[in-house]
Amino acid sequence: MDSIKVRLEKLREKMRRENIDYFLIGSSDYHASEYVGDFFKVSEYFSGCTSDNVKLVVGQDNARLWTDGRYFISAARELNGTGIELMKSDEPGVPRVVDYLEEVLCEGKTLAFDGLTINALTGAVYRKIAEKKGAVLVTDLDPADGIWTDRPELSKHKVMLLEDSLTGESFQGKLERVREVIRRNKAEGLMLCKIDDICWLFNIRGGDITCNPVALTYAFIGLDTVDLFIQEEERTKEFDAWVAKNGICVRPYGSVTEFLRTYTFSGSCMFEPGAVSFSIADILRKRTATVEKVNPTEIMKAVKNPVEIMHLKKAYLLDSVCLCRFIYWFKSNIGKTEITELSAAEYLDGLRSKIPGFLDLSFPTISAYGANAAMAHYSATAENYSVVEQRGFLLVDSGGQYLGGTTDVTRTMKAGELTADEKRDFTLVAVSNLNLMNAKFRHGVTGRFLDAYARAPLWEYGIDYNHGTGHGIGYILNVHEGPHNIRWRFLPGQKEAVFEPGMIVSDEPGVYIEGKYGIRTESIVLTVEDETNSFGRFLRFEPLTYAPIDLDAIDFSYMQPKDIERLNAYHALVWEKIAPYLEGEELKWLREATREVKRG
Repeated sequence: MDSIKVRLEKLREKMRRENIDYFLIGSSDYHASEYVGDFFKVSEYFSGCTSDNVKLVVGQDNARLWTDGRYFISAARELNGTGIELMKSDEPGVPRVVDYLEEVLCEGKTLAFDGLTINALTGAVYRKIAEKKGAVLVTDLDPADGIWTDRPELSKHKVMLLEDSLTGESFQGKLERVREVIRRNKAEGLMLCKIDDICWLFNIRGGDITCNPVALTYAFIGLDTVDLFIQEEERTKEFDAWVAKNGICVRPYGSVTEFLRTYTFSGSCMFEPGAVSFSIADILRKRTATVEKVNPTEIMKAVKNPVEIMHLKKAYLLDSVCLCRFIYWFKSNIGKTEITELSAAEYLDGLRSKIPGFLDLSFPTISAYGANAAMAHYSATAENYSVVEQRGFLLVDSGGQYLGGTTDVTRTMKAGELTADEKRDFTLVAVSNLNLMNAKFRHGVTGRFLDAYARAPLWEYGIDYNHGTGHGIGYILNVHEGPHNIRWRFLPGQKEAVFEPGMIVSDEPGVYIEGKYGIRTESIVLTVEDETNSFGRFLRFEPLTYAPIDLDAIDFSYMQPKDIERLNAYHALVWEKIAPYLEGEELKWLREATREVKRG
């Protein structure tokens, strides 16, 4: 197998042949996805960096890789010895990708990127820089062509149709809502490339991205027609009968660009610049007038309907029972038998797989002990894992895909002796989590405001974490979805949405001390109505996750009376929801784990 340095040199040889000075490689696919199939892991092939958010810029004499705070520690390890310089995005003194390109590009230089894997919003920024600097832009080259000789094929899995009793709304009902938005914008059609939006609209699911039940698809929604682009191998007899019944024209997955080049437009076309590729946007802009707005499917998908909420509540309850059984197992066996990061993950995954309706994990379980947990997205492997000792913390971030919901939860558990700093930080994270969980806020608020609920208890001590506080979660779909999120830092192009009843979001503050420990407490909450009075309409959060926060790791001197009251109230709810599912020693453990506590 070629080393990273050899792969980069092969890429540079290709660049010299094509007269390219800088090749920019992203970590997305043709659909602006966060997580991608193996075929699209080009940035990983050329850098060795497994981060999900990467921009790699390769020049003849150097290479730089940008990623966000979740991956600083792991990326530094992965890039060691490759000659690639790690650029810690948004850190003081670190130039952005655009700043770097502004610096190095000039007249006569050439910048290249694959226009199918860079979204139109980002690509437009790069094009503007190239034009400003008098540089040439090349967007029709795949950097891996001719170099990655054993590249995996595109993923192909049979699609699954979801019954209306599971989705709460038929395809035709969703289609009419989407068409109403198209008409309201005086457009003729909508180009959809974002695959979770397409799967939501068509009530189909797939398996083309690990842990994400989506199918590689494109869709063009006209006022009277529907065209769906999908790989032939993914179709089933049931699917073919369903599309025929619903008047859907099925076309080959790879024919989408030719379709758009030859389609007879009689009006404007809607699309979301951040959710279609640079190449597809270019075709549309050259062929017709465009209406460039956020996909209407995204906000529709984010607001769960009553049927989805009913199924989600059941899925989260059973998932929480599973997690409680895992915590009991861990607490009962630590110090008695060897527990490793891998064996802990395997035990939890095994429990989760027995839940009725289980389809898959919603992401590979993160089981991180001690200093490994300081890497927000650490992954233990058979070649590199730690044994859990009777000191410090084990952090486990996990979730499942079920016929009824997508779950995500993190609990950090005391493994043994803790330092004063570890107990302080664990307590502050718990307070932060509960503070956001109990937020009451005016309708119209976005996650930029809500983020302060979680960070304020940490900020009081001069502590912070380098990732967002919350993300939306799909319904039998991607574990990360928008447009809503909870974060204070917004960069150009990032989405911000008003919270609406029916939206679910994670609540996951943390503390990460490199080389020592990582702590995160994550619960999923549902946005619900609270009250409407003379001052306005107020919303609040309702927890969907029911799992104890480790009382053995709490230092009550860092909690105010209201914090302890909230902790007791949450644990009373955990006991009420979970106790009917446990018995014997598990039930005794839960009683102790959710006991009422007092300060001092």
